[in-house]
Amino acid sequence: MPYNHKNNLASFCLIGLALSALFAARAESSAPAGLEPGAVRTTSVVRADAKTGRLVRRVVMVQPESAAKGAPGATAADSGRPTAVETLRSAVDREVESAAGKYGVDPKLVHTVIRVESNYNPIAVSNKGAQGLMQLIPATARRMGAENSFDVRENIEAGVRYLRYLLDRFGDDRLALAAYNAGEGAVQRFGDVPPYIETQQYVQRAGKLLKAARQQEPASAAAPAPGAVAAPAGPPEPRPIETYVDVEGRICIRTR
Repeated sequence: MPYNHKNNLASFCLIGLALSALFAARAESSAPAGLEPGAVRTTSVVRADAKTGRLVRRVVMVQPESAAKGAPGATAADSGRPTAVETLRSAVDREVESAAGKYGVDPKLVHTVIRVESNYNPIAVSNKGAQGLMQLIPATARRMGAENSFDVRENIEAGVRYLRYLLDRFGDDRLALAAYNAGEGAVQRFGDVPPYIETQQYVQRAGKLLKAARQQEPASAAAPAPGAVAAPAGPPEPRPIETYVDVEGRICIRTR
């Protein structure tokens, strides 16, 4: 019996490894919505856990084959093509501008939340289960109409919609940020930023980033664009007038 039991256990392990290899080979890949085809892709990988033997599914970001090909040592920057990170950021910028305009939210506030939450990682997953760029809890994502939190467009749309709701409910950026991190109930219960160290640090960091982003706008607006013609100054001040008598005894008037 012990011999057969060991053989059966070994057989199950071999079957598990074979199935994991099969699933990994057939995992489906797709690009997040809003990205150009072949730019940034995600893939589902299923592998057996080394300790438990159970199959575990993970989502990872991969470099497309088209970007990987080229001369030895050549990069996307060398070929003039945008890198995967640049393409992703461009797509995120477009989606932020679109959603922010739709819901009347400052795009700088949206970018601040994305930076603090995921640092622009579209497949980020927190230890609490928050997903995607704006780290949406699955229940919040469904509530705001997102079916796939790893889809760039759906994630940002739902996140901005949620920010709009929090701004309307609490009235300012500070409390909206606190509610985004700690939950609406916590802010409602304390009537202010909850006394949680994580939330207070979150609001402080996000507030500094948002303030810096907003302060950059007047400076850039004041600087003239390259090649621009400066606007003419106002009319010159009138020059003083003086009178004098010339050598022939005539009274003359002149300006200084």
